[in-house]
Amino acid sequence: MPDPTALPKYVQTAEMLIREIAAGRLQVGERLPPERAMAAELGLAVGTLRKALADLEARGLLERRQGSGNYIRSGAEDAGIYAFFRLELVGGGGLPQADVLGVERLVKPGDLPRFGASRMGHRIRRLRRLSGVPAALEEIWLDGSYAPVVRDADLSESLYLSYRKRFGLWITRAEDRVGLAPVPDWAGNPFPLAAGAMAGYVERLSRDGAGQTAEYSRTWFDHERVRYVARLK
Repeated sequence: MPDPTALPKYVQTAEMLIREIAAGRLQVGERLPPERAMAAELGLAVGTLRKALADLEARGLLERRQGSGNYIRSGAEDAGIYAFFRLELVGGGGLPQADVLGVERLVKPGDLPRFGASRMGHRIRRLRRLSGVPAALEEIWLDGSYAPVVRDADLSESLYLSYRKRFGLWITRAEDRVGLAPVPDWAGNPFPLAAGAMAGYVERLSRDGAGQTAEYSRTWFDHERVRYVARLK
């Protein structure tokens, strides 16, 4: 049965290529393989790949030269719906995917920093995969003033894209703090680290277009499989 939260296949493909460019696994100026060969390698229909490449061309990340092929252009660091997503496989890149573990509207607990206008928050727990590899656990708190109800079906694999489409909320800035923390007690398979084990840890405060803090999140990641990566210009 298709996953209703999954992004369309051509969007996933475009975002995967953007992350490969940003990670340096695809170099600026590099010519991509012929479309049929590339589609076969990725397990895609040629039409799906062409739609993904057209998306990249429209964003200025790909130059399509008649009779020559498709060439990578610069700018991937700030492009794509995962521009704020900083986890990558140890070898670089990796398409972000998410399994929603639960969504609840709750009174914000006392251990969270103060944020937003409401005493209520939507707690979203997810397992993050990178190209299918279980990589991180996420606990996201969206301030309750942005939506009365949040359901699993409201959330795509990119939360920020979901916020824009469902609630008219644009996340424009985020501050991350990176360290170590024990894996929470709600962890379970297939996340590879047991509850209580030390993991990489990211706390994030995200702001909307008006500069108000809209969301707080905490992420535990398996440091043997993934890295936190921030590229500076």
